[in-house]
Amino acid sequence: MTTESGLLIVDKPEGWTSHDVVAKIRRLAGTKRVGHAGTLDPMATGVLVVGVDKATRLLGYLALTEKEYTGTVRLGESTDTDDAQGSLVSRVPVMNIGEAELRRAALGLTGEISQIPPGVSAIKVDGQRAYRLARAGEAPQLAARAVTVSRFDIEAIRPAAAADGTGLLDLDIQVTCSSGTYIRALGRDLGAALGVGGHLTALRRTRVGPYLVSQARTMAELEAEADGARAAGRGPALQVLPMAAAAAAAFPRRELSGAEALALGHGARLAATGTGESPVAAFGPDGSLVALLADADGKARSLAVFASADGPG
Repeated sequence: MTTESGLLIVDKPEGWTSHDVVAKIRRLAGTKRVGHAGTLDPMATGVLVVGVDKATRLLGYLALTEKEYTGTVRLGESTDTDDAQGSLVSRVPVMNIGEAELRRAALGLTGEISQIPPGVSAIKVDGQRAYRLARAGEAPQLAARAVTVSRFDIEAIRPAAAADGTGLLDLDIQVTCSSGTYIRALGRDLGAALGVGGHLTALRRTRVGPYLVSQARTMAELEAEADGARAAGRGPALQVLPMAAAAAAAFPRRELSGAEALALGHGARLAATGTGESPVAAFGPDGSLVALLADADGKARSLAVFASADGPG
């Protein structure tokens, strides 16, 4: 028995890269066809959506969904990575900044904003990852890009102190944002707006689209499950969120007739979904996920097909 196609909602541990999680699940699930939707930095914890086998084809669409985070920003210190894993660049005492000023600065970073990603990030510059260029001393210049921050709330304000006694300020934050938003950059830009600098000291992703941290399993839990399956003679097997349930939670739904499901399997286009949203998950009469659809030129075209011409695959 092997792991079926579906999603795993993983609670990524601190210190692991997203690739570390994928590599481990490949071994636990007994398949090389594993990927993730939306990278988390090693310092961060929380929701990492992992696809197994055919569900890897869902990941590109799930990566574009809204996300939620909790975290802590330290004001008064800037680092070269915009988080606590980097080297200190500057330190200034934080004095006479009141709560109202803090909240105004956070409000200025909400809505549709232009954000420059951290220089140490996974963004590609001329085919190379920015973090690799930065480590080689090349300091890549990254272009600003539009992101949407629908919520940037300051939940708590605490005094802090640097090792040399300099007075700093820690802010516990909650953020809801579009795909592509860097919370590290929000902390950096909040500090810059206040004239004291800032960086992220903790980050936890609590939601990716419809998938919540309360659904997530730890790596230890997944490893115990895989060990139990092997001990029971079932081989490498993990319980996944089935593809139909995963798609139904994430996308608008369209029910297909048997003839429509068969036509999609043969590459045909159907009448437009008319939802104004993309993608739309199309389900066969048996409840299986047939395809993801998008409207174009008055027709619904397939973005990804999960059923063969002869039936669900």
